[in-house]
Amino acid sequence: MDTVTAFSPLCQLDQIPDDGAIAVDAWLSCGDAAAEAVSLILLRRGEHVQGYLNICPHSGRRLDYAPGKFLLKHETLICAVHGATFHQESGMCIAGPCRGQHLRAVKVRVTDGIVEWVPRM
Repeated sequence: MDTVTAFSPLCQLDQIPDDGAIAVDAWLSCGDAAAEAVSLILLRRGEHVQGYLNICPHSGRRLDYAPGKFLLKHETLICAVHGATFHQESGMCIAGPCRGQHLRAVKVRVTDGIVEWVPRM
């Protein structure tokens, strides 16, 4: 895994299928905090990318059914383990065992076709 610093690239925008998602593994840190290895979900709609930690709030497990492969249906993201269903834009669980909970958002931005992590300062 590469170390990701403030505004470092996570991937190219065109690596994420439009209306699709990928997982990206990265080391993230904020300020003086030690870097932490994480898996991120990057969901794309046109030029907009939404980022979340790849962790289901219900089980604490990854949401992908195979590395980087996600169940997406009608603007939702479905956890492959227990079927928790999350709204892609808000990260809110709208059905399943953790209804009302949220995925943990990770702030990202797209600059010149590159998806970058934006640390919370």
